[in-house]
Amino acid sequence: MFRRATVQDLPAIVALLADDVLGAAREAPGDPAYAAAFAAIDADPNQLLVVAEQDARILGCLQLTFLPGLSHRGAWRGQIESVRVAADQRGTGLGRRFLEWAIAQCRARGCRLVQLTTDKSRTDARRFYESLGFTASHEGMKLAL
Repeated sequence: MFRRATVQDLPAIVALLADDVLGAAREAPGDPAYAAAFAAIDADPNQLLVVAEQDARILGCLQLTFLPGLSHRGAWRGQIESVRVAADQRGTGLGRRFLEWAIAQCRARGCRLVQLTTDKSRTDARRFYESLGFTASHEGMKLAL
């Protein structure tokens, strides 16, 4: 059910990213920049773009980034980003299984910490992540370039 994404999955992944209020404003299905981004992610051993698939349908996606660091005594971190589950699959438990799988991948890679960000307007997502044990321990900041 959960597997490394292939370039053939790219249109479905972009459609998932665009299928909400925030994504609709920032994603552009069909933009050739996605292919270059996919190639860079796929070539990097510390990146894992994953899809949830059932009956040849892409039901979800997420990106795992494995980050080496000096703090926490040289701990590796797992960064989970771009989590999406198809609208008709929300509430089925798929998202929980997907995140639990991603956390297990981080453990298997020796990560001591798993982190993610979610937009402050995504209150349902925040409640979901908290139900998995994540805490809002830091204030994230971004600078658009």
